Amino acid sequence: MAQKKLVRFAELNTFHNVLQFPGDMTGKWKAYFKNEHPITLELACGKGEYALGLGRLHPGRNFIGVDIKGNRLWAGARKALHENLDNVAFLRVQIEQLHQYFAPGEVSEIWITFPDPQLRFSKAKKRLTHPRFLRIFKQVIRPDGIIHLKTDSPNLHRFTKEVLDMYQCTILKETDDLYSAANLPEELRIKTYYESLDIAESNRIHYLAFQLPSVLSGEEKDLELKEAIRYELD
Repeated sequence: MAQKKLVRFAELNTFHNVLQFPGDMTGKWKAYFKNEHPITLELACGKGEYALGLGRLHPGRNFIGVDIKGNRLWAGARKALHENLDNVAFLRVQIEQLHQYFAPGEVSEIWITFPDPQLRFSKAKKRLTHPRFLRIFKQVIRPDGIIHLKTDSPNLHRFTKEVLDMYQCTILKETDDLYSAANLPEELRIKTYYESLDIAESNRIHYLAFQLPSVLSGEEKDLELKEAIRYELD
């Protein structure tokens, strides 16, 4: 397994659609893609199933899968190359550093698909819908940009709704049983590897689409959030 990872990491260095801890890229993504199309991020993308699926559906938009695990990115990047998906790229960085790679308003949309729900109360700050991450997203997404969450975790769904309410975000769409909806858009039918595992054994997919407020409350508000979710068991 270790040898396979070494081979993949070596091959990853040759992929022109993968940027690993690049230098200053802020404001330069249109030049990278050689077009003016809007940019969508898939965060903690793993093998990039959603970035790939969206790239196939929307050739007039650009998609970037973001993850720190190079071994996982290799699979998505390799598939994008084989399918000649020039509108799909991959960025190997920490999500906490996202604002170092994108200029304000450079991102049009963000997808968070089946992230680790970090169920322990003590791990709440690691949830990708925690306000500390929303503040990072706020620095890169355009004012009318949309953030999507798909998860099989009812706990993460409930936590996210609590955050959105407390921080005055605007919920555009919400369901706790996504696939029961009629006429579901194709982009919501894309399935990731982790979705197929149904780790939460909920047999339901929860979905939220929301926008951030013009002013997002600072860290002092986080103490109030911490008290509100204290019912969670560690």
